[in-house]
Amino acid sequence: MTTNCTAVESNPSVGNKRPRSERMGVKVSVKWGKEMYKDLEVDTQEQPLAFKSLLFSLSGVPPERQKLMIKGALVGDTEWTPKTTPKEGATFMLMGSAEQLAVEPPKNLPKFLEDLPEAQQQHMETRAYGAGLQNLGNTCYMNSVLQCMYAVEPLREALKHYTPSAAAMGPTMDPITKLVVSAKSLMRELENGGEPFPPFQFLLTLRQTYPQFAQQSQEGFYSQQDAEECWTNLMYAIREKAKDASGKSVVEDLFGIGTTLKLKCEESDEELQEHATSYMLRCNIGSATNHLHEGILLGLRDDREKMSEKAGRTCLWKGTSLITRLPTYLTVQLVRFFYKVDTQNKAKVLRKVSFQHELDVYDFCAPELREALDGPRAAYKAYQDRRIQQEKEEKNAKGRAAEAASNGSNGSNNEAPEPSGSGQEQQQQQQGGGDVAMGEASGSGHEGAQTGKFELVGVLTHKGRSADSGHYTAWTKQADGNWVLFDDDVLHIKKGDDILNLSGGGDWHMAYLLIYRAITVPKGA
Repeated sequence: MTTNCTAVESNPSVGNKRPRSERMGVKVSVKWGKEMYKDLEVDTQEQPLAFKSLLFSLSGVPPERQKLMIKGALVGDTEWTPKTTPKEGATFMLMGSAEQLAVEPPKNLPKFLEDLPEAQQQHMETRAYGAGLQNLGNTCYMNSVLQCMYAVEPLREALKHYTPSAAAMGPTMDPITKLVVSAKSLMRELENGGEPFPPFQFLLTLRQTYPQFAQQSQEGFYSQQDAEECWTNLMYAIREKAKDASGKSVVEDLFGIGTTLKLKCEESDEELQEHATSYMLRCNIGSATNHLHEGILLGLRDDREKMSEKAGRTCLWKGTSLITRLPTYLTVQLVRFFYKVDTQNKAKVLRKVSFQHELDVYDFCAPELREALDGPRAAYKAYQDRRIQQEKEEKNAKGRAAEAASNGSNGSNNEAPEPSGSGQEQQQQQQGGGDVAMGEASGSGHEGAQTGKFELVGVLTHKGRSADSGHYTAWTKQADGNWVLFDDDVLHIKKGDDILNLSGGGDWHMAYLLIYRAITVPKGA
C-alpha cells in the first residue's frame, strides 16, 4: 500500500520554527512493512525527532519504538549525521510496532428492556412501587400486612431511622427489638424494588417473638393465621420501640385514636366515663349493616355488665365511644370472623359492606372535636368550591376559544365573545394559575388542619370462607394515583373502581382492613 503525503510543519516542541523559505527540505520515501509512504518532506535543519513525529502520525509507531535506517545507518533523535542525511528521492526503512490504543468501554450505557434478563423484565413496570414477597408456606397474611405498612410512608421513614439503644444491642437483644430491627431491614429491601424475595429473616423473628404464628397442623405444615392479629402485634412492637425526637411513640402519633366512652346504668342511672387510646376502629357487621358508616357506629357501641354501687349488684350498662383525637392514618377493621361453637372454628361473614374512597368520621367525634373541625371543614369546602368553579371556567374558556377558531377558519367576521369575569380576574388567571390566585385571595388560617375526612390508601383483603384458610392480599394506592395489588410475589396495577368491588358478598377478595390517610386543609385554602 502506497501513501502520498504532503509535508507538515514541524512540531513546536521539537527544534525551533523558522520561516518556510529558510527550511531545507528534500522529498523522501519510507517503507514500513507492506506500507510505502512517498513524497515525505524532511527538513534536515531540524532534529530527526521532528521527522519521526511525522512518521508516528502516519504509522502509529511511537518515536521511542522506531528503528529508522537509511543505507544501513541508524537515524538518531537529535541530529542528522553525514551517513543519515537524506538526499532527494532517498528511501528510509522503518521498523517498529504500532502502539495499541487502550479503548475503554463506554460508561453508563443505556439499558434496553429487551436486553435485561427475563426475570427483571417482568418487574420493570412495577419496580417503582416496591417488590413482591414470596410465600413461604401460608404466609400471605404476613406479606399483606407488611405491604400495607410499607404504604404508610411516615411509618416506613420512622423504621428507616430507627436505631436500638446501645444497651439493647448484642446477643441479649430482646425479641421485640429484634422484630423491629428485622422490619427495618425488610422495609429497606422493599424500597429497592424489583424482583420478589423471600422474607426469611423477618418470618423467623416474628415466630420467635410471637409463637402463635409458628402454629402447625397435624401434618406438620405451618397454619394460616389471622392478618389482623399479625397487624396488631407488629404495631405493638413498633409502638414500643420506635420513638420520634421528643421520645413519643411514632405509632401512637400516626395511628392513635383518642376516645371517650360514656356509660350509663340502665337501672340506677349511674354514669361514668373512660378515656382510652385505640389504634383501630371496628366495623361490626350486623344483619342490617350495608355500609361502612353503619358498621362503625355499631362498633363504637359498648353494652356491658358491670357492678352498680347503687343497685348493689351487676347491672347492664350501655354506652357509646366518641372520638376525641384523630390520627394521621386511620385503620378500620371489618369484623368478618367470629368463633362458631358447633364447628369450633372461625366462620366468616360474607355480607356485602360498601365503602368509598373517602371516609368522613365527623359524626363519630365528641362535641368538642366537632367544634374544632368546623373551621377547617368550611375552609376545605370553600377551597373545593373554588377549584370546581375554576375548572368550569377553564373548560368554558377552551370551548369559546375552539368556537372562535372554528369561526375564523370558516371565514366568519364574528369576533370571539369576551371571557366572563372582570379584567382583574382574567389577569390573575393568566399570570399565576388557579391555585396561586386562590391562595392569595383567601388564606383561612387553617392550612394543614385536619378536616375529619380521610382518603383510602390501603386495603387488606381475604378470599375464602374461613379465617384458618383462604388467601390474603394487599391493595395500596401509589403516589402517581395508581393502585397496586400485591399478591405475594406478583404485582398487578389496578384502577380505583377495582377497589370498590372489594366490598364482599361472595367468594371474591373482600376488604378486611382499610387504611385511610387524613385529608388536611391544603396550602392556600
